[in-house]
Amino acid sequence: MTSRYRRRGLLALAAAVPVALAAAGIAVADPATTGSPEVAAADLPWMDTTLVPEERSSLLLEAMTLEQKMQQLTGANPEILPDLPECYGARHVTGIADLAIPTLRITNGPVGVGQNDCVDPALADDPNASPYAAYTDPSSAKATALPSATSVAASFDPAVASMFGDVIGTEMKNLGLHVFEAPGMNMARLPVLGRNFEYFGEDPYLTGTMGVAETQSVQDHGLIAMAKHFVANEQETNRMTIQETVDERTLHEMYLLPFEMAVKDGDVGSIMCAYNYVNGTSSCENDYILNDVLRDQWGFKGYVQSDFFATKSTVDTLLGGLDHMMPTPQQWAPELLTAALDAGDIKVSDIDTALDRRYVQMFKYGIFDRPLEQTPIDYAAGGEKAREIGTKGAVLLQNNGALPIDSSVEEIMVIGKASQVYAQQAVAGGAKVGEPFGSGGGSSDVVPTYSVSPVEGIKNALGNLGNAEAKVKLILVDDENTNATIDGEETTFDAALEEARNADSVVMMAGTISEEGADRATFTDTTGKQRVAVGDNLDWYAAAPNKIATDDGENPAKNSNTVAMIKAVMAAAPSMAEKTSLVLKDNAGVAMDPALVGDKGPAILEAWFPGQEDGNIVADLLFGVENPSGKSPVTYPYTGKGFMDNVSTLQFPGDIIDGKQTVEYTEKLNIGYRWYDSNVSGECDAAEDGSNSCVAFPFGHGLSYSEFETSKLTVTPRVSDGTKPIKVQFFVENTGDVAGTEVPQLYVSLPDAANEPPKRLVGFEKVELQPGEKKRVQITIDPDASNHPLSVWDAEADEWSTPAGEFDIRVGSSSGDVTLSETVDVRMPAAKQ
Repeated sequence: MTSRYRRRGLLALAAAVPVALAAAGIAVADPATTGSPEVAAADLPWMDTTLVPEERSSLLLEAMTLEQKMQQLTGANPEILPDLPECYGARHVTGIADLAIPTLRITNGPVGVGQNDCVDPALADDPNASPYAAYTDPSSAKATALPSATSVAASFDPAVASMFGDVIGTEMKNLGLHVFEAPGMNMARLPVLGRNFEYFGEDPYLTGTMGVAETQSVQDHGLIAMAKHFVANEQETNRMTIQETVDERTLHEMYLLPFEMAVKDGDVGSIMCAYNYVNGTSSCENDYILNDVLRDQWGFKGYVQSDFFATKSTVDTLLGGLDHMMPTPQQWAPELLTAALDAGDIKVSDIDTALDRRYVQMFKYGIFDRPLEQTPIDYAAGGEKAREIGTKGAVLLQNNGALPIDSSVEEIMVIGKASQVYAQQAVAGGAKVGEPFGSGGGSSDVVPTYSVSPVEGIKNALGNLGNAEAKVKLILVDDENTNATIDGEETTFDAALEEARNADSVVMMAGTISEEGADRATFTDTTGKQRVAVGDNLDWYAAAPNKIATDDGENPAKNSNTVAMIKAVMAAAPSMAEKTSLVLKDNAGVAMDPALVGDKGPAILEAWFPGQEDGNIVADLLFGVENPSGKSPVTYPYTGKGFMDNVSTLQFPGDIIDGKQTVEYTEKLNIGYRWYDSNVSGECDAAEDGSNSCVAFPFGHGLSYSEFETSKLTVTPRVSDGTKPIKVQFFVENTGDVAGTEVPQLYVSLPDAANEPPKRLVGFEKVELQPGEKKRVQITIDPDASNHPLSVWDAEADEWSTPAGEFDIRVGSSSGDVTLSETVDVRMPAAKQ
């Protein structure tokens, strides 16, 4: 095992945890009483499957000793699994055979089954192995490396999120796993957030909708999904200690809302509390969010698990709402719990409550009732679905006629940067040139059995289209745009431009790589306290995307000069716009140079992080084998006009207040498209149709190889008491020449007195249409829905409230193109306002 793999281990551990695993304070329960259940179920009353989960859990707890309860509260130290001796792991709670308690096995996510509690058992005795090998070693059991969660969100299709969850659930069952640490439901508040690719974009309703579909699909397999990271965990820089200050209204309407949907609509079995502090209190001992909101307001019946090493205390975590400490005993070591019991700070009933919440879910999903075993994964089936997910989530941002590429093409140039992965390898989070899957991505590390490079994918597509003779050349350009290679042969950039000028088709590839552990920003030093610049563009990169980048030192921020390369290619000949496309592979949206946008720019296809099927996904779309249907879940501003160009240090990375680095969400409700709609900077003029002078490509935007027209909006009733559903109907017609899919989007503008951003997404529908076909679409706005489409959070009353007045119901193809509108007059009874 090479050291570079060990260095790129779990950042949550290596970057911020000064404890040794072996000194965690507990020895795993005696092997004689752990492992696979060996006692006949008939002898154990809680194994009676005719009883409801709550009854079974109560009976089990009555039979357990205090020592056993303490052992079950936390994850185990790294060990060879008693149940699966072929696995060395540290993402589990060791079972107790005498009580028929199975080993509970946990896998990370959220873009596939990664870090799954099973690495090479030889590492257990290897003195040279990383102390975190059991968590992160790339010898991990293999699975399908899916496209990023952002890609799933871009599908604007819950069925795609369900397919995503189905692949994960199927492969978890194959690998003998029980708990999926996903979906990730934090928000793309910062376009440079290092983990945006694990999340569903900048809108809370879209995030919640996709998270619910994924959760239900995973749990349909008899598994437990875990929505994370709860809550206001929108920054990787100094994430272990950062103090996040968010006003209560913003917290409920933006950042808690997706989790509320996951609880109420998805019946999610578990929630993961986060590293950060929320309004002065650690997330994992935050009584307000874990008890008042999660359990009392929402009625959550599942359990709360800590992010790895996120806990700060013994008593406050247990009383504050945490149920399960991971990955090792830490502050819940037996001697610490015993001392707290002896002091009267906690009671045994508190321990029972924590265990009961988890055991009920384990019984509910059959984890006690099936053997712990591993079966072969159908990798071909997983790859096929990964390809379908990726094609449905890709977004055609712009097309000046270069796409789709004619299948009879004779010569294609694929152009990228030598220092970047986009044109060379299949791309996932943390991808680096020359390093395979599983060596980067943090929690999203997934080790597949194969991957498809861009050139390989293009050749596959051409062969399938009957043109295997076409030449596909790979041009890689240095950061200075001076030298290049063509299929490995050294040449000059000028010579490469000449090749592009003469080619039938040119495909450039660029993007923004990121990873858990760092944000795309430059700092004065590795403390991450003083920001120099942000990397919200195609030029910025750092050698180690999982570490804080500085303006010098071991991990300096660098300039790839990608935009200048793209401009040079576009200027190589007058006809370049007609034959040149730019494929983006992004963490999230990116600021766009104005020169790339418009009639003289390339066709632009956003593929996000496509995962192992990268080459096939992109090629299918480039050649029109698949018609793009994705819509962007994030906003693409023009360079210099975006949120990150106006953000204060208090907003990111935080100011030192009372000795603590503190971030305040001073933009309040104005994140993503809301920030541009509200013209917070004073430079972003918004038109009535939603278009904005600061925005290159708006939230919800996405083109097709066909064209669509939306018409005849009707809204009923036009006068409402704010309690009954509002039906919104309209027609969508395919006016183009090929079959395609459109996603009409429904936005609502609240009355001015509500003091809300100009509009919010409350519904969408993915509609497949043949050429000339027209369909009637109906979207219902339910005032009582979990996303509270017509309401605002009243912090004083601690409840949702629907304002009276005129609500504008708006329908369009993006947040920047809302051409149809009607008004509903909501006349609320006085008691309801």
